[in-house]
Amino acid sequence: MKSNNHSFTRETYGYFDAGLRIYMLSIYRNMSMALGISALVAYIVGSSSQITMMLFSTYLAYVVMFAPLIYIFFFSRKLMDMDRQQAMLHLGIFAALNGLSLGSIFLVYTAASIAKTFFITASTFGAMSLYGYSIKKDLTGLGSFAYMGLIGLIIASLVNIFLRSPALDFTVSFIGVGIFTILTAWDTQKLKSIYYSMNGSTARASNIAVYGALTLYLDFINLFTMLLHFVGVRKNDD
Repeated sequence: MKSNNHSFTRETYGYFDAGLRIYMLSIYRNMSMALGISALVAYIVGSSSQITMMLFSTYLAYVVMFAPLIYIFFFSRKLMDMDRQQAMLHLGIFAALNGLSLGSIFLVYTAASIAKTFFITASTFGAMSLYGYSIKKDLTGLGSFAYMGLIGLIIASLVNIFLRSPALDFTVSFIGVGIFTILTAWDTQKLKSIYYSMNGSTARASNIAVYGALTLYLDFINLFTMLLHFVGVRKNDD
């Protein structure tokens, strides 16, 4: 009897481990899809002088800049009430809108330095996400501190849209790299904890996988844009 119980326990743990792998792979797959959409749209926008002139040389630039923020505000609030198809559609739309906004980086930085920054971001993100997935220590305290810093970072970034201060821009980018590096690990650990809190239930797993993809997508994109200030080569300096 003892041997059977032990066998059952191992099988149960094996089931949950397999379920966790499927759950996390679903999150990364959804996130990769969103990143792919953003990258494609940004490249199309950045490769067309007509599109970039239309989007970024007039007041339409502010619409392109704030549209993703407005969209995600409403999309994220209703995410858990949508079916999977709707949630994935809205994730794709948000990624496309964000790609429009990111198209402006091709006006400032060389394509080679953008690609280099992307791979550096991917390496950093992968390492921190693996760290957050593997570490046993609770990162809630560190993550909460980083989240508070993020609020200040957003305020400073909005203010600098109008101030256009190079010093403030450098400070925001420097602090931002640290904040989003920490948030990547914390959010990964948090998503893992959410899975275990479901106790194996798959009722809302697909929606949570979209939520998780959105969370990690935002960590990746923000880390990328912050690193671009340090790694990116400006066209007028090339």
